[in-house]
Amino acid sequence: MTEAPHPGHHAAHTWAEARQRAFEVATPIPPSPVPLRRALGRVLAKDVVAVQDMPHYASSAMDGWAVNGSGPWILSERDHRLAPHQASPIVTGGLIPPGAKAVLRSESGVIATDDDGLPVLVLGGAAKPGEPRNGQHIRKAGEEAAAGEVLIKAGTVLNPAHIAFAALAGLDELNVLGKPLVRFLLTGSEVVTSGVPLPGQVRDTFGPQLGAVVEMLGGIAGEQTRVGDDYGQWLAALQEPEPHVAGAELIRPEPAVETEVPADVVITTGGTGGSATDHLRRAVSELGGRLLIDGIAMRPGHPAVLAELPDGRFILGLPGNPLAAMMALLTIGGPLLAALGHGRMDTAQDVPCGTMIDPDPGRTRLMPFKLLYGLASPAGHSAAGMMRGLAAADGVMVVPPHGVQLGDMVPAFALPWGKPLPSPKPAEDKPRKPPVRARGKAPAGPVDWSALDA
Repeated sequence: MTEAPHPGHHAAHTWAEARQRAFEVATPIPPSPVPLRRALGRVLAKDVVAVQDMPHYASSAMDGWAVNGSGPWILSERDHRLAPHQASPIVTGGLIPPGAKAVLRSESGVIATDDDGLPVLVLGGAAKPGEPRNGQHIRKAGEEAAAGEVLIKAGTVLNPAHIAFAALAGLDELNVLGKPLVRFLLTGSEVVTSGVPLPGQVRDTFGPQLGAVVEMLGGIAGEQTRVGDDYGQWLAALQEPEPHVAGAELIRPEPAVETEVPADVVITTGGTGGSATDHLRRAVSELGGRLLIDGIAMRPGHPAVLAELPDGRFILGLPGNPLAAMMALLTIGGPLLAALGHGRMDTAQDVPCGTMIDPDPGRTRLMPFKLLYGLASPAGHSAAGMMRGLAAADGVMVVPPHGVQLGDMVPAFALPWGKPLPSPKPAEDKPRKPPVRARGKAPAGPVDWSALDA
């Protein structure tokens, strides 16, 4: 888990160039239909149109009796055509039988007997004068929408009510804008996934949180595969859209993503430095891929790599140190996922710096910060292998190579899980007050103006 640069490697891209390149190399994923259960939060690509009237049949809005004409009513069998002065039992949502003109609520009718001792329905209980009127307590066909009517407009971000509405309309899937599926290749023989690590071991920081961050950045978190430092496992894991590698551990996310769908992006952790166990560049080359970004002039996170394989998958190589990896993910992973998912690249926002930061020629520094009294002050514990500072941060400052003076405005971005940064307050145009003249006696004698000509 080293951040040492690759031997002879020069970080060709500045921080701003790397972000722009990550955004520009990707083409938005085409729209496609997805099942309703996977459409929540997606952007609708095509208007949803009613395929038939909604509701598509007239139904009862109450438990009671469907009736034809005025009472008393002779009871008929359920769902049979009703002649005048006939009634049949019905429940809420039940199909209105042919001939029915209204529904009498169960609390407004009672079963009595006629002169011949036969059961009849008569008004009673809570019945009101004139009840039931024609059409009362009947939900008409097409009451909610008519066939061909637009139900949900394209461009809508689908919420649970939209999903239920689409189901009510009889749809099983919705056409949505493409969204990148991301799978993860987590590496390192020294990484343990539970408990307190021993000397020489490190605890896995990527498995528990990378998927969640990818979702916040607009991706779909797919499977995680863990491999050691063996190059053969690395190569095999990158070869297969769905890796099943001997000696590797495959972890499926919840809820599971359909495994037959190929990934759009594979995120790897570690392996981007220059040690004997750093295999990413070699694997990309052997698979016929090309490097799009090979290091960034920033710290932490400068060994980050972005590559593309011949099958169209992007490989985002994150450094092995946790803070360095997060800074690389936010720098180039965010723009890449935004471009694939029909989004826009976020722009940095200026915040006033609460301290002086010395120059670091040639490198942009990404510094987690806390907002204190409206000023951005660098958080402590923000070395490449630490997470304490980022866990408590309000955002990340993008410190230019020439440094920052106290009170200077410095670019910054909010964290995907945090609050938006406060907008800088515009300078207020206050009316200028006329100068106050000192009260007192005028100077005695003539005034010497010769000094103004000096």
